[in-house]
Amino acid sequence: MLANLLIGLREGLEAALIIGILAAYLIKIDRRDALPKMWLGVGIAALISAIVGIMLGTGVAQLEGPPEEILAGTLSFLAVALVTWMVFWMAKTARNLKGHLESDIDKNLAGNGWGLMFVAFLAVGREGIETALFIWAAATATGEKILPTIGAIVGLGVAALLGWLIFKGMVRLNLSKFFTWSGAFLIIVAAGVLSYGIHEWQEAGLLPGDADKAFNVSGAIPPDSWYGVLLRGTIGFTPEMSWLQVIGWIGFAAIMLTLFLRQMKAKTPAK
Repeated sequence: MLANLLIGLREGLEAALIIGILAAYLIKIDRRDALPKMWLGVGIAALISAIVGIMLGTGVAQLEGPPEEILAGTLSFLAVALVTWMVFWMAKTARNLKGHLESDIDKNLAGNGWGLMFVAFLAVGREGIETALFIWAAATATGEKILPTIGAIVGLGVAALLGWLIFKGMVRLNLSKFFTWSGAFLIIVAAGVLSYGIHEWQEAGLLPGDADKAFNVSGAIPPDSWYGVLLRGTIGFTPEMSWLQVIGWIGFAAIMLTLFLRQMKAKTPAK
């Protein structure tokens, strides 16, 4: 639940900031008439993201055996790739995001302004679909459904509230620190999702080493205990893991965290 709450909070806040930038710029240039088109694009993006989430939750669950394991593993790898790209993309473009979006608005306000709907749709839709896929993957990796979904909804709700308060100037948030810490944590969550994907492909026979267990600490950490569920839901740790899962988890987390923290450090101005 905690991991999905953070995913919903971070992704939702990114989307809220994008919407806020678009709305504020339209108000600034006295084009309030284009706001309904912007909200239409946002609404369509949110609807499609919700449909993708529902399809993932219901469609994959209907499969059994190797087809389910292959698809679950493939979608997990895709979720890891998307969220990793998103974390690094946001770290790289956060400072120029406002100028980039405002430039897109200027280019698409000509004529009837319907191009603005497309700008809002793409900006929010990308975030929404990535969020739906990663929330599904993180929830599936934990083996739970209800609590992770509740966590994601709470995170999205808090993000919407924060976005509105920031837009109104009622709250000031150190976004640089927020995205740095949340980005680092999401990389760790992604490492756990990667480990789950490896496990699914091992079960399906696409990867070797399923029988080569690195450890089995089920006696000390029961899978159904609250702390076992917490570890599985946050960092992807399970009491029984193969060597390939452990290598994948450690290798991915170590490499990506190092690259991410170096990138964030390089962006920090010298004092």
